[in-house]
Amino acid sequence: MRDAFSSMSRRQLVKWAGGILGTATLGTAAVAVSSGTASAAVASSTKFDLTAPSSELLREIDLQDVRVLQSFSFDNTNKHIYAVGLVQGSRQLPGESRQYTGDERSANGDLVVTRLDLTGAEIGRMYLKGFGHGVQIAAEPSGNSAYLWTETDAVAATDSSGNTNGWGSKLARFKFANGTVLTTDSWQLTKFSPVSGADRTTVAIDPVNSRLAVRYRVSGVFKFSLYDLATFKSGTFTPLATITQPTGSAYSDFQGFTSLGQYLYMIDGNAYTYANSTTTTPTDPDGNTYVTRIDWNTGSVSDRQLTKAAQSLYFREPEGLAIQIPDTSNTAACRLVMGFASENSATDTNKRASFYYKSSLI
Repeated sequence: MRDAFSSMSRRQLVKWAGGILGTATLGTAAVAVSSGTASAAVASSTKFDLTAPSSELLREIDLQDVRVLQSFSFDNTNKHIYAVGLVQGSRQLPGESRQYTGDERSANGDLVVTRLDLTGAEIGRMYLKGFGHGVQIAAEPSGNSAYLWTETDAVAATDSSGNTNGWGSKLARFKFANGTVLTTDSWQLTKFSPVSGADRTTVAIDPVNSRLAVRYRVSGVFKFSLYDLATFKSGTFTPLATITQPTGSAYSDFQGFTSLGQYLYMIDGNAYTYANSTTTTPTDPDGNTYVTRIDWNTGSVSDRQLTKAAQSLYFREPEGLAIQIPDTSNTAACRLVMGFASENSATDTNKRASFYYKSSLI
């Protein structure tokens, strides 16, 4: 029998050593819940200036597995970053009888979470089998660790290009536990279904105002709802606001979201393309990565700007948004952080993660 984490790179071996009726479920027991209608408004707040320049936080960081970063979140209390991606091919996890391909991991929705410190060093990892695609996650600090919010109960779907991926249909909350492997049946999970009949359910956190932003699809339409964190955890799913995701030809691939105060932020875009495998200059050097700011009260787009952050990365695919609070004693000085996946070259396609931010509030 092969080693439980066979097909690791040398780097990895070193690291391994070192408002609608919903339900909440704890383990296999149901928790009583209630429903409600949306509140009238979200209190006014400052907003990130999307025209301001971006700064580098971390560049070309190695994660536990070598596939694309999908999203991330900050534990601002403990100064940790939680990054999530799909499990790499040829990985064999404890309890598995064989290795699985990357395509099999994608279809099943098998995720890997890497915990980083603010220097980019890996300080923990865990695996989540059958959870989803990792579109967006949230970290809720607790003591010297954190509870993670992720999608779960993945349902496989094949797109027009023939790619099959698992997408979460519920939300899960669980304590990060280094080195563990969770399945959708693990007792550590508390599950939430805030919107009846929804799928593609993902979550982000507003750490300043203690709120959860939830993205979901109902009848083919993507929506976002904003909730008070404590109320949501208690099983009462009364949204503070609900808006419809903007669509149209101007928007490319959705890549993540977050929330701060009165505003929702989205990121969309695609990886660079190249004329051939020998050139390092992309076909479109400016790329098509946009950050969009949306007013929770009206659902209208407040601003939308092309970002050239991390422009010199090879491959450069936008992946996730999150709010960082560098000094928790001064929550007014926070950052809108963008994630990017990159490769070293056309022949070295192991993915790396970079993080850039905007901090100008207006």
